[in-house]
Amino acid sequence: MRFLTAGESHGPQLAVIIEGYPAGVQVSADAINRDLQRRQRGYGRGGRMKVETDRVTIGAGVRHGKTLGSPILLTVSNRDWVRWEKVMSPETAGGAGENPEILGDDRLDRVAAKVTVPRPGHADLAGVLKYGFADARNILERSSARETAMRVAAGALARLLLKEFGITVGSYVQSIGGIESNALGVPTPEEQAFIEESPLRCLDPDLENRMMVAIDGAKERGDSLGGTFVVYATGVPVGLGSHVHWDRRIDGRLAGAIMSIPAIKGVEFGLGFEAAKRWGSLVHDPIEWTEAGGFRRPTNNAGGVEGGMTNGEPLLIRVAMKPIPTLYSPLPSVDLDTLQATQASVERSDICAVPAAAVVGEAMTAWVLAEALLEKFSGDNLDDLKQAFAAYQQRLQMGDKGA
Repeated sequence: MRFLTAGESHGPQLAVIIEGYPAGVQVSADAINRDLQRRQRGYGRGGRMKVETDRVTIGAGVRHGKTLGSPILLTVSNRDWVRWEKVMSPETAGGAGENPEILGDDRLDRVAAKVTVPRPGHADLAGVLKYGFADARNILERSSARETAMRVAAGALARLLLKEFGITVGSYVQSIGGIESNALGVPTPEEQAFIEESPLRCLDPDLENRMMVAIDGAKERGDSLGGTFVVYATGVPVGLGSHVHWDRRIDGRLAGAIMSIPAIKGVEFGLGFEAAKRWGSLVHDPIEWTEAGGFRRPTNNAGGVEGGMTNGEPLLIRVAMKPIPTLYSPLPSVDLDTLQATQASVERSDICAVPAAAVVGEAMTAWVLAEALLEKFSGDNLDDLKQAFAAYQQRLQMGDKGA
């Protein structure tokens, strides 16, 4: 199973094509839209979220609410396209020098169509040098985190598949701007419901209020804030991934998928870097056996992964996000045309997007788990997958290791 996204931040639409998704899974645009809306929330988001209300259109691969096994096409229209049509038109070169009006930001009401001053921390400079452009807009429109909307759409389909096997994926914010909670575990259903209503996806109201004050302070400074979030998965069976080759290890695949999200700079499983400071006896999880539950571990320092495979415990992934590089008080840069020192370009941006990144992290985690599930229980339709899954679970419950 794989997916490819297409589209630019201010282009007419975003799209994703999903290949290898099994037939017979019940899907709906409403289920996908719920995750798209979760991605758009969060205290500290910028003016773009006041413009766009992401709604998916299912263009192929689904009939009467069930997947067909053929490629699935999902698209999301950009409402802001009407203001950028000349600048971003695929048909003509018109629009050079146009100044499309920006909504929802009284500190910056216009932006130049051509961008000749790269922003530190963005893909701008490396991209124009790599591809030989004189206009960084050719890079920044695609490298924008707007692309992650379609990852969330693909992840929503992965989540629907995982649900058929009792696997759930969630997330919460652990820190913003150095204001940090020590929580690292799986929330209760009641706690997760609270998180979903929280403006920062945070379980601690006192910490959240301090985080919001910090975000307000960053906005006043023309600055930005990053933070950390936790993605977790429950109901994950033993044995997704493999120890036999480097590219099949589930932790490597999950880390790569999450690190591909813009602004993500670090990923830890379970104790993560803390494990490097402890004795081995205080790191590794003991193994127990019970007639009722089979093999289990009383602790989960490994974060649900051992030897490149899921071990049956909840998956726990801690993720670090750097502050967004677009600053309203811009850093020094160099003009590509004149090679003279100047201030970096300013595009409409968020002050803090850690809660949104957590939702994208869920999507990428769900995708990798669904991909590994299909590898383990290969089948072209949902019924075949469920039969293989049930046979595997029965073998594990009987304690049968095979030959």
